[in-house]
Amino acid sequence: MLGTLATVFGDHIKRVIKVSKTPTIINEDNVYQQGDIDVLEILDDMMVPLLLPGSSLEGMDNLTELHDKAKSGKSCLLLVEHYSNMDLGYVSILARQAGDRGKEIAESIIAIAGMKLNEDNPAVAAFTGAYSKIVICPSRSLQELEPEKDKEMILRGNAINRAAMKTIIRQKYKGNLILVFPSGTRYRPWEPDSKKGVRDIDSYIRSFDFMCFVAINGNTLHVQQTDMLNDIVIKDIVRVTVGPVVSCNQFRNKILETLSEEDDKKQAVADEIMNELEKMHVAAEEERQKLLNK
Repeated sequence: MLGTLATVFGDHIKRVIKVSKTPTIINEDNVYQQGDIDVLEILDDMMVPLLLPGSSLEGMDNLTELHDKAKSGKSCLLLVEHYSNMDLGYVSILARQAGDRGKEIAESIIAIAGMKLNEDNPAVAAFTGAYSKIVICPSRSLQELEPEKDKEMILRGNAINRAAMKTIIRQKYKGNLILVFPSGTRYRPWEPDSKKGVRDIDSYIRSFDFMCFVAINGNTLHVQQTDMLNDIVIKDIVRVTVGPVVSCNQFRNKILETLSEEDDKKQAVADEIMNELEKMHVAAEEERQKLLNK
């Protein structure tokens, strides 16, 4: 199976747009969006056949331990690599395939998502409705705006982010796992900086108790330089690897101890997160290649 998302799954796209209730304009009143089971079923129909034998979630014990902490009242993060718009789907599907506890964990995940997923394309917006999420206006988007020319958009973005932060505070103590992509965007090979961690991730580390790093190896939806619907669809072995539970405070303090007063502390934390994810990715890819070469 090879082609663009729009050509391979044209019928699914029509179905999902028809049933979707996902808002295409974001404001401070709709930043929290509950996952839609009707959309999830359509997305599963698309994704599951693309996952070749050998696809799996490794580190289920770690994921269960983190979820246990969340259920006990601790605030917990999943820090996930980001290669395609299917990454959240891989985590969800492979967790649900791991049994009843995996299904419970998948249902507890709330992703932090940029507002362009809702507003740029109605088909993309429809698919995002499969999973629960909290929508933000990314700081990098706000930084690109001109204070006078884009005053209205800046005010709107700040209002959305205030509402999102309040929602995160409410949701993170309800037994949920808050999923964040530390790079803030999908990795695009022609833009090396797209794999760089965003400074904002430090704010999450400072305000949460525990976290797990999550590597994504394999990809059934390859990003292109055009519209998201032109991403290339293939079949692949996808391995999701969940690392050990880590204390956010201890992780951050260990980094800060190595820095001088002049260092950018937020960027240092973001860089170390990406370093940890890359190490996990490299190790997991060795095992995935063995499966591919069988």
